[in-house]
Amino acid sequence: MMKTGNMIMSAALSRNDFERLSAFIRSECGIKMPEQKRVMLEARLRKRLRALGIESFGEYCDFLFSPEGLLQEKVHMIDVVTTNKTDFFREPKHFDYLVRHAIPELSRFRGAGARQPLSLWSAGCSSGEEPYTLAMVLTEYAESQPGFRFSVLATDISTKVLDKAFRGVYKEERAGLMPEAMKRKYLMRSKDRDKGLLRVAPELRSCVKFRRLNFMNNDFGIDESFDIIFCRNVIIYFDRPTQQKVLETICRHLRPGGYLFMGHSETLSSLSMPLVSVGSMVYRRPS
Repeated sequence: MMKTGNMIMSAALSRNDFERLSAFIRSECGIKMPEQKRVMLEARLRKRLRALGIESFGEYCDFLFSPEGLLQEKVHMIDVVTTNKTDFFREPKHFDYLVRHAIPELSRFRGAGARQPLSLWSAGCSSGEEPYTLAMVLTEYAESQPGFRFSVLATDISTKVLDKAFRGVYKEERAGLMPEAMKRKYLMRSKDRDKGLLRVAPELRSCVKFRRLNFMNNDFGIDESFDIIFCRNVIIYFDRPTQQKVLETICRHLRPGGYLFMGHSETLSSLSMPLVSVGSMVYRRPS
């Protein structure tokens, strides 16, 4: 043990404890945790040791893997280790494609948005900027298409970011890519301007339903199928077998003729998927 001032610092995360944790993270979340991430994992988990009053990583592992720990601590550990970075209108060309091509095609093909609401799923929604962006874009589209209806489901494994997403409060810089007119229309400034905070307008927040979802669960624990799925910058954290498994399940929840949007840092190369490329990291399930 080391002391810094009045604060006791635990010893470094040992190789054995790191291997125990990385195996657990991979089985629970599908996230790769190679040796080079040991320092990062150690730094993030120190917050949990302090919160629990635990003095060593070995003691933390023993608690985490106990029946009580699996019940109480597992969700907090997952919150700590998952990476969450996003912005409003991130990769903006996808939203242009959505409005110009995907939605009109689905409306012609299935009457989506008219005979039945157009259904979208933001898979791995992080702190909510993506699903709220989708809700903004679709609300704008609906204003020019009387009777157009839609629903947005947003899911993530981290309860911490889901709580933030549900509140809909963000720092101003997160909206840097948003058109100014939409920013004024859908985001409310804090009364204390010095805080630099924005909150999503309540009518827009009501358009998005948030739910916790773990990609490692069989069939993800959801019954719905969707016209459009955004799963961007998610599978890059998985190994190839896990990517194959996760995307196969995602495709089972994608309706025939539906669209899958993925991040530009990802690739389907070497993966066998029932999808056809129709744009830059945009795929369609043949009808």
